[in-house]
Amino acid sequence: MNLTLVFIFAYIALQLLFAWWASKRVHSEADYLIAGRQLGPWMATFTVFATWFGAETCIGAAGEAYAGGLAGVQVDPFGYALAIVVVGLFFAVPLWKRGIVTLADLFRMRYGGGVERLAAIIMIPTSLMWAAAQIRAFGQVLAASSELGVTLAISLAAVVVIIYTASGGMWADAMTDLVQGIVLIAGIVAVFVLLMLFDGGAARVAELPTEQLRFFDPEASWLDTVELFAVPICGSIVAQELIARVLAIRSPQLARRATVGAGMMYLLVGLMPVTIGLIAFGYVGDLDEPEQVLMHVAQGQLPPVVYALFIGALVSAILSTVDSALLVAGSLAAHNVILPLRPGLSEAARLRANRVAVVAFGVIAYALALASDNVYELVVEASSFGSAGILVIMLFALWGPRIGTAPAAYAALIAGVVVYVWAAHVAAVDHPYLTSLGAAALAYAAGVPLRRGGAMAPAGRGVQNS
Repeated sequence: MNLTLVFIFAYIALQLLFAWWASKRVHSEADYLIAGRQLGPWMATFTVFATWFGAETCIGAAGEAYAGGLAGVQVDPFGYALAIVVVGLFFAVPLWKRGIVTLADLFRMRYGGGVERLAAIIMIPTSLMWAAAQIRAFGQVLAASSELGVTLAISLAAVVVIIYTASGGMWADAMTDLVQGIVLIAGIVAVFVLLMLFDGGAARVAELPTEQLRFFDPEASWLDTVELFAVPICGSIVAQELIARVLAIRSPQLARRATVGAGMMYLLVGLMPVTIGLIAFGYVGDLDEPEQVLMHVAQGQLPPVVYALFIGALVSAILSTVDSALLVAGSLAAHNVILPLRPGLSEAARLRANRVAVVAFGVIAYALALASDNVYELVVEASSFGSAGILVIMLFALWGPRIGTAPAAYAALIAGVVVYVWAAHVAAVDHPYLTSLGAAALAYAAGVPLRRGGAMAPAGRGVQNS
């Protein structure tokens, strides 16, 4: 166990060193946030894949499969893989052509600066919950691989990822994602192949009971299923972590191809830890912490060298996601909320503001990681909170007719958040996300001004159309 921990810290040190070296290419805020729009095909594909393939798949989804069978992992990897493909097919090109740095920039172009700032404030908690999920998962890896307690492990993980993220930016993120993605795939594939071919895994899969292999819950209604898939798909479409990578790729056509390819890779690789989770009971029996099932199976069944590679894969998955989430939270706060109030700042001052915001939000994400009991729940909540209103105004900004002004956008954003919080945490409505999505759409329609005679008026002259 001590050797494994030494390997983890050595791997982290190398990643920190690599991030520091890559950060030397950062000379402006655009370099820091979207890598100067210069990512090529390999780096583009791997940065989308590695960013989205995080702790919830390696740790959370395997634990859900262990506890509840295939029906427990509809959201991840299936829902999120589909979401990435949808973004590539339908959103990558129109977003890239807008010339924006963040999604909130699109809202400033279409609805004005007030909507930009409100949307950014709503999106920040989503990125914080993503980051908290990765920090918690990193802590679970350290705790399962050593004598460290979960709380201490999460604390150490938070320190590492905050330093790692603040020192880099998108260039460092994309460069390390390429390395981390390769290590991640190599580690997961090595574990999966050894388990399936040499340790009875294939036979255990064949012996799985039918109830564990049911993809759809027979007791769930069609609305339950739509709600389940709407959360990852709609939430991912408006996720700044994914959009930032689309915007950082060097051409719109490459952005589409790389994103679709990353989604397909996500599903293929994501099915491996899910499969291990399904058969894990035969290897480890009952566990008090289902989220540690993947580490326990690997630890008990793999040779030390392969286990070390597997731990490197988990650390890669976590680091490649958490730095992206913290970078997004910082960029939305600095680029879209704070810096517009200080238009005369130099590029050095703007970079400094982004880095300070990353550190501040890293501390908040650490507190969320300690307060949460489950990685998977953090990720689902991150995809649900506030995204309904963001999606509605994004669709109108990209493709809608010139109807709806800032009041309509404000109404949709506020309704999306308020109705979701009420439906999910107060009234316990059966389908809180669909309810919030419908409320946001109705609020947008209600906020559209009417011409004399009942026709809808065009957007005001003072707001630039995208």
